[in-house]
Amino acid sequence: MLPLREPAAARPGLMFHQMVERIRYEGAYPTRERAEDVTRAVLAALGRQLTGDERVDLAACLPVEAARFFTSQIPDTQPLTGWGFVKDLATRTGGTPATTRWDTGAVLAVVGHLAGPGLLDRILAQLPAGYALLFGRAELTQAA
Repeated sequence: MLPLREPAAARPGLMFHQMVERIRYEGAYPTRERAEDVTRAVLAALGRQLTGDERVDLAACLPVEAARFFTSQIPDTQPLTGWGFVKDLATRTGGTPATTRWDTGAVLAVVGHLAGPGLLDRILAQLPAGYALLFGRAELTQAA
């Protein structure tokens, strides 16, 4: 697990339950428990994809409990595309690709907001194609 850059008590911002409530609203989940399960699964999956300073900086932006789920995963040596990320998460959670895509978007929209545009740009530059849409951004490509 990566160390956090500042002590938990010094971290401003959302508490974990507030983050989950935002995700519950974004994903239109019927219960807090469902939103929390989705949050944990998506953060763990993202933790398997992100490395380096972006990983440490994102963990510092998250509520402490969310940062623990995120940093408890060892990054994979072979990064997945955005679609591969969704399919892998669907397999791990037993969900369908469609519901897992919805879940991923609900969580990553809030995570992207917490990260801010500068850090999110760095995160998207590190990850393979397909993640911008998962974070709620347009994925722009250059014409050949």
